[in-house]
Amino acid sequence: MIGGELMLGAHMSISGGIDLAPLRGQEVGCRTIQLFTKNSNQWRARPLPSDEIERYRTNLQAAGIAGSVAHDSYLINLASTDADLHRKSMAAFQEELERAEALGIPYLVTHPGAHMGAGEEAGLRRVAASLQALLKHTKGYRVQVVIETAAGQGTSLGYRFDQIATILDQIGIPERTGVCLDTCHLFAAGYDIRTPEGYAAVIDEFDRIVGLPRLRVIHLNDSKKELGSRVDRHEHIGRGAIGLEAFRCLVTDPRLRGAPMILETPKDGDFVTSDRANLDTLRRLAEGHDVAR
Repeated sequence: MIGGELMLGAHMSISGGIDLAPLRGQEVGCRTIQLFTKNSNQWRARPLPSDEIERYRTNLQAAGIAGSVAHDSYLINLASTDADLHRKSMAAFQEELERAEALGIPYLVTHPGAHMGAGEEAGLRRVAASLQALLKHTKGYRVQVVIETAAGQGTSLGYRFDQIATILDQIGIPERTGVCLDTCHLFAAGYDIRTPEGYAAVIDEFDRIVGLPRLRVIHLNDSKKELGSRVDRHEHIGRGAIGLEAFRCLVTDPRLRGAPMILETPKDGDFVTSDRANLDTLRRLAEGHDVAR
């Protein structure tokens, strides 16, 4: 990642067709985008017509979007102990992999899942075994599975760096796996990134336990809730409990250049205004300007 450009973007709606997401990204000034490849709150997905795939790729290039990231459905839980839910999750995730591959999207971000009372160790084993099986079933695909750090609500897994490392190590397919750091989730899980010293300590810990070479994607979100709350509630950049300094550190860290940095901040009814404002804040921080929000 060292030496790459600052890759700022936001999650874009696919309403009306996946091919429209790059154009929405262009409208707000994105260099990269994240999207769902299907409705995130439904199991079933409509097929992707070849002409829609072609329009998506054409629009991505025309909009000057350097790369895109997919996020899987919120319904999927690969750590589930419920046989029916796990079966549906496996089938749905395979479809997510197939759709990302067809679209040429390099990264598919996923939450590690929730152990539902089975215990963290058992949950970590189950999600790792599930992802290993799915990756082996899609051998030859280029799309990588990127595991997102969690806030730690309920029985959610992946809220500590050692849990992320355990999942990756148990999968054992490094060329097809990576990590997504979410700033809101990190903070809610108890990682204090509010000061330059705190930020440096957290990134050093991540590098020691997981490894910076495994980092693929970063989600840039402030937090409505306090440090260690274990509650996942996103806020606009600089308007939450994290504050601006952490984001200044992130966008000026040369080790992170080249990694897609994706906003998942509130849209407030108007994605153009909201996303432009947050992207402008991040760019000003990257350029060394003082920012008041």
